[in-house]
Amino acid sequence: MTSDDARAKIQKLLVTGDNRLKQGVDPAKVRESFEQALEVARAAGLEEQVRPLVELRLADLDRLRRDLPQ
Repeated sequence: MTSDDARAKIQKLLVTGDNRLKQGVDPAKVRESFEQALEVARAAGLEEQVRPLVELRLADLDRLRRDLPQ
């Protein structure tokens, strides 16, 4: 996979996770999208650039899950 292909796949996975979050999809599916983006980044040598984006999204996801009524 070329660097450009990896970047496109990472972007798609991040957008998918964001959209799932907005649509109220199961948080596990949202997390899966974000973690897949990080895996692709790691394999392509782009982890340092992508990790902060994924960590932010996962922190937001965790905060939203805590704030939901049980």
